[in-house]
Amino acid sequence: MLVAAPSVRAEEVRERASLRLRYGIALRNGQQADVGPGLTYDGFTPNDLAVMGTAWAGAWLGGWASVQREGFDLKEDSVRITGGSLLRASVGPRARAFLGPVRAELGAGYGYAQLPVFGTSDEPVLARGVRHAALVSASVRVPLFTRLAVEARGEVPVSLSVKDAAGAKAEAKGFAAGGALLFPLTGGGSWSGTVLLDFQHVQDTVTLVDGSRSEQRMRRVGAALEVAWNDAPSAPAAPPPPPRVPMGTLVLQLLDAESGAPLPAAKVVLVANGVEGAPREADAQGNVEGVELPPGDVVARVSAEGYAPAEGRVTLEDGGRVALAVRARKLPPPTGGLKISVVSAGNGVPLPGVRLMVGGVEARTDLRGEVHVKELPPGPVAVVATSSGYRTAEEAAIIVAGQETVLSVPLASERKGEPATLTGQVRNARGGKPIAATLLIPQAKVKARTDAKGAFTFKVRGGTYRITISARGFFTQSKLVTLKDGEQAIFNVDLFPRQKR
Repeated sequence: MLVAAPSVRAEEVRERASLRLRYGIALRNGQQADVGPGLTYDGFTPNDLAVMGTAWAGAWLGGWASVQREGFDLKEDSVRITGGSLLRASVGPRARAFLGPVRAELGAGYGYAQLPVFGTSDEPVLARGVRHAALVSASVRVPLFTRLAVEARGEVPVSLSVKDAAGAKAEAKGFAAGGALLFPLTGGGSWSGTVLLDFQHVQDTVTLVDGSRSEQRMRRVGAALEVAWNDAPSAPAAPPPPPRVPMGTLVLQLLDAESGAPLPAAKVVLVANGVEGAPREADAQGNVEGVELPPGDVVARVSAEGYAPAEGRVTLEDGGRVALAVRARKLPPPTGGLKISVVSAGNGVPLPGVRLMVGGVEARTDLRGEVHVKELPPGPVAVVATSSGYRTAEEAAIIVAGQETVLSVPLASERKGEPATLTGQVRNARGGKPIAATLLIPQAKVKARTDAKGAFTFKVRGGTYRITISARGFFTQSKLVTLKDGEQAIFNVDLFPRQKR
């Protein structure tokens, strides 16, 4: 018999009931052996019908029933004697299991079958034996590609009870095996359909009490339609897709305005139709790509370290793609200021109109003897102050970005004929300790010695002098010094010790 089975969508929907209707043809051959005239029944027989159904009480337990009609012709040699049909029916419980995509079923129950038995007279007639048996059946369904599936099944009768047409007991044995190729149809709601190409092989042997034996082998080929029902709720309909929002695409490139080099890690804020978005960061090539924005005016505000803020504007259209390059200019380097106060070295009175050179910037002091110089680069800067009647003064200042440095410059009067004062210290070049030394200026006939701290002071007229500095155990040094009348100069000397032998 054909095993009733649900549709190929069983791994998706476990049906509650199914019904299979099959129509096909039967290719049969069989014979009566040992007695009688040697009758056979074989050939092509149409109108082979079957009805099979299953019902499931739960996920794995249910019941099944089937009825089949088998038509055949009885022949002696090639002469047809008669024809007829036999019935098979079965019913019983059934269990199923789903092993991933594979579906397996096992059934047990009662089977009723009519078997062909022939008389032994010169004019034989067809008799029908009856077989009552417990049946054990099994089936396996495996999915194939593109939703197709293949089904294999088998059935074996056990605990047989067989009687011939006259009611006498007989012996019988046999089996049935088959398979099907399943083509799923589109299901709707709780219903689904499947078309099957079906094959079945049946083999039976009946032995009467007088020793005569009847054998048959039958192969059926047919087409079937299976309809399955399940009570699982239908999946809710998918919500309609949201209406499409118009969008355009903006591609940004952030560049240095002078060199055209990209500005990596620059920040950009996009303002679309007056709505400001979250900050975005440019990649290593200074690009911000694939930004989707609603159509309309877009302002790109760019900021980067060391650059002045920059903006770019563009208009987007629905579905359009626009490229925008925004160029930013470098900020000038940070600067500081310098406040200079020029006073007389003699009495501290502010000196107005003093000419100052601050780096490359020229300025003059105001009535209060002050001048403010702005936008100076950070770092050291030289300050030179010159004024009539005063000696030129040179100073240095350190400029700090964002701050104003204060510098006081005293100017000494040019008093001709007043001697210049030279002070200083003689030290050991290795360690810096003061040493006792002699300073000799032959031109001025000056010879002076340092005190215990290595310090010295002497006065000479303005001019250029060669000074010789000597000390016991040290190399003698000779240096030129230029002094102006009335100038106070500082002159420090480091002597190198001689190497001991």
